Amino acid sequence: MCCERNQNWQGMNWIRQTTRLAVYLRDGMACVYCGATVEDGATLTLDHIKPVSKGGSNHPTNLVTCCHACNCARGSKSLSGFAGRAKAAEVRQIAQRDLPRKEAGKLIARRGSVAKVLAA
Repeated sequence: MCCERNQNWQGMNWIRQTTRLAVYLRDGMACVYCGATVEDGATLTLDHIKPVSKGGSNHPTNLVTCCHACNCARGSKSLSGFAGRAKAAEVRQIAQRDLPRKEAGKLIARRGSVAKVLAA
């Protein structure tokens, strides 16, 4: 595995599933860094703008949709060090958008899980 993570952070259980899907929906179901989507074969993950190891939280305003490849490539780099100053500002603006929690809840209720929503 390319990403070094604490065992407690692996998988999808460190955040509510409706919140996870709402972040994906807010971000257009695409990686905020490279634009990859599940249709492109990307595995979507969440990336912390400010890493938890550096005082960041799991609040949705600190989370963005990221493909697995970009998440691993970023590693412990700062946001601006990884994405550049202009892209970092754009990513921060994306993270401030309202979350479509109701839509996420309805999709999960219909399909059963985030994974099934992404597979559809």
